[in-house]
Amino acid sequence: MSFNKKDLNDKFISFLDQIKDEPHKSVTHLNDRVLVIDGLNTFIRSFSVNPAINEDGLHIGGMMGFLKSIRYTCDILKPSRCIIVFDGKDGSKRRSKIYPEYKATRKVKKRLNRNVDWGTAPQDEEESMKQQMGRLIEYLEQLPLTLICVDGIEADDTIAYISQQLLSNSDIFIMSTDKDFLQLVDKRVKVWSPTKKKLYTENEVFEEYGIPSRNILTYRILDGDKSDNIGGIRGAGLKSILKYVQPITDDKDFTARDLIEFAEKSDGKIKLLENIKNSSNLIKRNYLLMQLQKVDIPNHIKMKIQGAVNGEVPQLIKYRFQTMFLKDKLSTAIPNLDTWIMEFTRLDRFRGLSGK
Repeated sequence: MSFNKKDLNDKFISFLDQIKDEPHKSVTHLNDRVLVIDGLNTFIRSFSVNPAINEDGLHIGGMMGFLKSIRYTCDILKPSRCIIVFDGKDGSKRRSKIYPEYKATRKVKKRLNRNVDWGTAPQDEEESMKQQMGRLIEYLEQLPLTLICVDGIEADDTIAYISQQLLSNSDIFIMSTDKDFLQLVDKRVKVWSPTKKKLYTENEVFEEYGIPSRNILTYRILDGDKSDNIGGIRGAGLKSILKYVQPITDDKDFTARDLIEFAEKSDGKIKLLENIKNSSNLIKRNYLLMQLQKVDIPNHIKMKIQGAVNGEVPQLIKYRFQTMFLKDKLSTAIPNLDTWIMEFTRLDRFRGLSGK
């Protein structure tokens, strides 16, 4: 797809109109405006598309793409706080018990970044990913960010728990390309897509899908999720769903149970509704795998998340960040570090608003 100059200008103006009111809301508490970032989602995306290398010819795209992406988002949304969540060890175990094939086909593809010749580079791709992720964490620890990674739980569940229960009075901005988070969008919770540069509010979700955010879970149950190896209902594309499952478009709850009842009451002439009627077990399975509105988290894990969120936000340690930056020869990726880091300096000022 290509855009002429007018198309690009109109798109940019529309983007500015969408977010113009967001950054200017007054902040009186640390948790007034919280950006919650899907860590692994952001890193994999950055590693896949960013070809940046340092002066020694080492690929730094995953690490620097991540840092530049979160800095850009903080500059756009002006949060009072930023929380980055990573998947914990054995985080997928709970869902794998429900569906053993969950994420079974998910692998890091070879040659993720076609602009890097891994055949001649001083490091191979898998080793580069490990090194960059480890070094990235060291960089993040020098910034005023809260990092959360709890064994036994996926980032999706942690993010949902924070936004739905733990910080239930905060304005939440979830940064991820994962469509599952759209089910959480309401007056208070929004989703920022870093690839589309789009902030999903209730209006934006409905404009794009024709389905209110409160019913996006039901749509996702029907559609499935190829990235997680979760199959959907045969014939359940968006157009067919909008045409034959009309209640899903209404601005009132249309749950998985409502879906099954709706299909059972149909006259049997519509193939999609017949497929839904004959797939109640799959619908129930997908609900258990995909719903984030009321996540099932053991109390001991909740307490760990609470401890991380309620603890003090680390302060910006600028000189350490600069020392690491120079050692890793990253000036090719960020030519003016002093200007670039100012957004984290702004974020650092909010640490005193915790009320503790």
